[in-house]
Amino acid sequence: MTRTFDAIVIGAGQAGPPLAGRLTASGMKVAIIERDKFGGTCVNTGCMPTKTLVASAYAAHLARRGADYGIVLDQPVRLDMRKVRSRAATVTANASRSVENWLRNMKGCTVFQGSARFEGPKEVRVGPELLSAPRIFINVGGRAVVPDLPGLDEISYLTNSSMLELERVPEHLVVIGGSYIGLEFAQMYRRFGAEVTVVEMGPRLVGREDPDISDAVRDILEKEGIHVRTSAECIRFAKGNPKGQPGIRVGVDCTQGDPEILGSDVLLAVGRRPNTGDLGLDRAGVALDHRGYIMVNEGLQTNVAGIWALGDCNGRGAFTHTAYNDYEIVAANLLDGENRRVSDRVSGYALFIDPPLGRAGMTEAQVRARGKPYLSSTRPMTRVGRAVEKDETLGFMKVLADPATKEILGAAILGTGGDEAIHGILDAMNAKTPYDRLRWAVPIHPTVSELIPTLLLGLQPAPAS
Repeated sequence: MTRTFDAIVIGAGQAGPPLAGRLTASGMKVAIIERDKFGGTCVNTGCMPTKTLVASAYAAHLARRGADYGIVLDQPVRLDMRKVRSRAATVTANASRSVENWLRNMKGCTVFQGSARFEGPKEVRVGPELLSAPRIFINVGGRAVVPDLPGLDEISYLTNSSMLELERVPEHLVVIGGSYIGLEFAQMYRRFGAEVTVVEMGPRLVGREDPDISDAVRDILEKEGIHVRTSAECIRFAKGNPKGQPGIRVGVDCTQGDPEILGSDVLLAVGRRPNTGDLGLDRAGVALDHRGYIMVNEGLQTNVAGIWALGDCNGRGAFTHTAYNDYEIVAANLLDGENRRVSDRVSGYALFIDPPLGRAGMTEAQVRARGKPYLSSTRPMTRVGRAVEKDETLGFMKVLADPATKEILGAAILGTGGDEAIHGILDAMNAKTPYDRLRWAVPIHPTVSELIPTLLLGLQPAPAS
């Protein structure tokens, strides 16, 4: 027998639960399906546990720097990795339980646990239950890519998920992938006491960023003793080494340095893929792109009427905040009569190393590719009072603007508090505030954000490339 609902939500990540809340509040009868842990990637294997670990790593780093601040420790800093992991696990468990309790106590919402599979454009099966609804919302997230590299099947390796289960510090962690996830784990475990090598196939770290950002990030990591190997070709793996020592050999064939690295553990951090392969989307006629992402329009509707895709699985944003914004777009269009579009949002994200990188809008490469004149301004963190007071002066601030429209086009703050301070610019961009209007802002002193008006005052024509 088919159970009928007004809406079915597949996945209890960052978009599904609040959408269920809006739909039930409007009087709809909603089914939400979750096959694993409530809260999705962010709560269980992403933002929350990793940023908790980052906080522990920062505490260890600051403790080791105690003498710089006049704080003298009688003994060397010691790490209790079990306590570190337990703290992160507690944060995750509490958040996941909160999401589950919210949904199970939500009036008009029925929770189903199990794997969902389409049987048609309006029908979804969960175990023995067949559910039907005129509106179906897919919020199934993504997982780590496991690349097809020689020898990988011969070794044990870690991903962002299995790293969270470690109760030990690797002797030598080799991170494959020099982008956001890989670099956060690299610095984190270096501060926990591991030797760390980052291996990146591209010519520089965080390749989507501008070269000045990439170079500064590399400098920050190398200052902490992290080894970086870029332009790594033909990455391959093997157990042990010719002398019979335990460990994992990682072949890199870089342009400089040894062609092989001997590590104790390998972390794969080379990207993400959507969890769309086992949903039976072909039975519903839902179109996927060549990478397996669900294709959607500006309103996040698929090619099949009555089916939407939100969050990581649609390829339109790989962040918790973009997934939540997907929910906001769908709810506004469906329930509030609005016409919100994905392209309306201003890109914003962060790299949570220390110091963090906060980003808003376009990179300088993207601005330059428009072929129009633009303005730029930079300021080193050594000229930011708050950074000097904290003795955390690595990094710099950068902003880009259009001289004709006075629109802020993009910004980067790589420095202490950069992940928070960037919101001053991100909010101005969302409000379409001309950069010269911020000239008369009276910011709070001493902060990192107080330098934003000063940074904007320094805008000058960018040199021709």
